[in-house]
Amino acid sequence: MIHQSTQAVAATWLACGLDPERTTFYRQSDIPEVMELNWILTCITAKGLMNRAHAYKAAVQANAENNQEDPDFGVEMGLFSYPILMTADILMFNANEVPVGRDQIQHVEMARDIAGRFNYRFQELFTLPEVKIDENVELLVGLDGRKMSKSYGNTIPLWENDKKTQKSVNKIITNMKEPGEPKQPDESPLFEIYKAFSTPSETVEFTKMLAEGLAWGEAKKLLAAKINAELAEPRERYNELTADPSQIEEILQAGAQKARKEARELLDKVRDAVGIRPLK
Repeated sequence: MIHQSTQAVAATWLACGLDPERTTFYRQSDIPEVMELNWILTCITAKGLMNRAHAYKAAVQANAENNQEDPDFGVEMGLFSYPILMTADILMFNANEVPVGRDQIQHVEMARDIAGRFNYRFQELFTLPEVKIDENVELLVGLDGRKMSKSYGNTIPLWENDKKTQKSVNKIITNMKEPGEPKQPDESPLFEIYKAFSTPSETVEFTKMLAEGLAWGEAKKLLAAKINAELAEPRERYNELTADPSQIEEILQAGAQKARKEARELLDKVRDAVGIRPLK
């Protein structure tokens, strides 16, 4: 599953236009320096900080709702401490800005806290990262109006064929207004999803059509057609990449080679700062 997920994620970025000549595109597991930094940071991170992580608090709350005596029932260290690994990902390359959605702001704030603690205790080696939010794409709603998420089962898969895309779009919730009745953008997630794939002028025109009574069924056909048109070329590229994974691997290895050079330089300084050095 991890292997397949890695391939799919890498192919998605590349198909959507990421240029490996202008970026350093690598697989985390190809950078062992990240894992060593993760452990060093784990040793100085306060447990109380991890207690406040949203995912951990959600697990504890679920146990309480299920009347589990042990609030940590089912909680493994991978879940509890994964914000530190995310911190290592960020700090390993001293990122100045981290593009995230609002639901991920906490992780960047934790990275700042941990970086600040290290800098104060040992040496000023880490940049304190800033959150970067694109207000236009900070959150995409799903078919049911909640945040679009695979865990909610409310997504529109990008790489399906045209027919399956239409089938997914048909599941978007709407109200009971009949064709001909005026409709408002906030009455269905359909509008926000359409907006994500459209230009401002197209969005204005779609809003006008809804106000003039466009049927929900017709609106869904327009949305599916829009998605299929926008993704036609990326889908072709995605299928080409996944049909020959060696292309992806070659790009990832080239990125890893560049990333490791920078990672080793910083990790050497970190190791020296905390006292992991040759005896003299």
